[in-house]
Amino acid sequence: MTGAGAEDDIPLSERKTVTDFCYLLDKSKQLFNGLRDLPQYGHKQWQSYFGRTFDVYTKLWKFQQQHRQVLDNRYGLKRWQIGEVASKIGQLYYHYYLRTSETSYLNEAFSFYSAIRQRSYYYQVNKEDRCLCPLPGPELVVKKLRYYARYIVVCLLLNKMDLVKVLVKELSEEIEDYTQRFNTEDQLEWNLVLQEVAAFVEADPVMVLNDDNAVVITSNRLPEGGVPQLEQGMVVGQLTLQERWSPVKSQPRERTPHKYLLYKPTFSQLYSFLSASFKELPANSVLLIYLSATGVFPTGRTDYEGPYDFGGVLTNTNRDVINGETVQKRSQAQKEMHCLHPGDLYPFTRKPLFVVVDSSNSSAYKNFSNLFGQPLVCLLSPTVYPKSMQDQSQRGSLFTLFLYSPLMAFLSVCGLSSMRQGLWEKAQEFLHRAYGDIGQMITRSHSIDQAFLQFYGDEFLRLLLIRFVFCSATLRLHKLFRESRSFPESYPQLPKQDTVESSLVQRHILELAAMLDVQNLFYDNTLSLDDY
Repeated sequence: MTGAGAEDDIPLSERKTVTDFCYLLDKSKQLFNGLRDLPQYGHKQWQSYFGRTFDVYTKLWKFQQQHRQVLDNRYGLKRWQIGEVASKIGQLYYHYYLRTSETSYLNEAFSFYSAIRQRSYYYQVNKEDRCLCPLPGPELVVKKLRYYARYIVVCLLLNKMDLVKVLVKELSEEIEDYTQRFNTEDQLEWNLVLQEVAAFVEADPVMVLNDDNAVVITSNRLPEGGVPQLEQGMVVGQLTLQERWSPVKSQPRERTPHKYLLYKPTFSQLYSFLSASFKELPANSVLLIYLSATGVFPTGRTDYEGPYDFGGVLTNTNRDVINGETVQKRSQAQKEMHCLHPGDLYPFTRKPLFVVVDSSNSSAYKNFSNLFGQPLVCLLSPTVYPKSMQDQSQRGSLFTLFLYSPLMAFLSVCGLSSMRQGLWEKAQEFLHRAYGDIGQMITRSHSIDQAFLQFYGDEFLRLLLIRFVFCSATLRLHKLFRESRSFPESYPQLPKQDTVESSLVQRHILELAAMLDVQNLFYDNTLSLDDY
């Protein structure tokens, strides 16, 4: 309380207000810090603890709103402290999103982060009198920088790219001021944050422009009706990614499959999350694994080629370093331990498994064996790209772009960097019709492996399969893609004549190319495909 020695003059009710606020503040910090001890995976363990933490923060937020004047006068409540409470609530909503994948929580996090900026809660942080502030100068400014970083991540996930650019500029200025004032050692780390955000902002290789030449932010969330419907009477598997999922509608609670997002995990971390996901998988559900990582190649040939003899994708090494050199703990005859080998996924094939691998050694995963007879599909990226395409790899993978935004990938592979909004929408409508034909070819094929049809009942997996066929067919027709290693593959193999080399799919691709005036980049008859 402010005014030492004058405590006796403070009315009892106001003293109680300050005491109650301090209790709620301490309790909220205690509960929030305890979140770090919860396992990051697991669907049930976290819910009760999250609920208690959220309840306390809700009470704290309402309490400071109801008693703001008393807290200002008797406690010396500062605006950055209010901002800290709002920021913590935003973090709780964000973690709810990570745990449940429900975008409504992401929108709530955005609302709190946005209010912090609009109300300038952190504005005076850089000017706080160090003697009056409970935290030393650098630590308080770091709180502000972390708030900016979290706000930017939420905006990226919500595709609010115009706001991201504004926030990045503000964060850059804050980092520059911070490093000049305090001469800290974490300048490189904050500059790396800026670089990674810039990479995300520049990841979309194509700009969509309206009539005023302003950039239009396009959304790739699935709209209602955005997935080709099953033909009447078509019998496909009833497997789903989640028991509660529907495309984005107008309702405030948009549901998507629960997922875990791991950035450069160690093998132990990755396997722990895979095991938890496998354990939680409901009946008639699918485990989808998307791997995007550097390829690990085998060091030598062996007489027996098993599931650990083809390499795989790199996991975070965290190897021991002595005198600046990495300690290698294996001989040439041993396998790379910091690698997810195809054999490492075998235990998870006891349940339906759908795998996407985007890597320079994705082909290692075509050597799968389906040991347990459960539905199993692997979609595998090209392992080699034409030299003219390799310069774009730092901005994201072409294969992943085809699965995420096929039209943007098509434009990118054709060297187009911008497009008018009207033509973009026309091309999107054309693609949607083409997807319907591709879907019919998949379901009507007499030689297709039944595993593909087992997964076809789920709308998200259906769209992935259709986009995969479109990607593969496009690259096979493109004149720059001349090596077989430049084409996507799958396990089991798709019947080429019914899908990726179908004359109907090729005609759709050539019509789209003509619409965009880039037909000269593609072979215009199937005979040319056999000439190389």
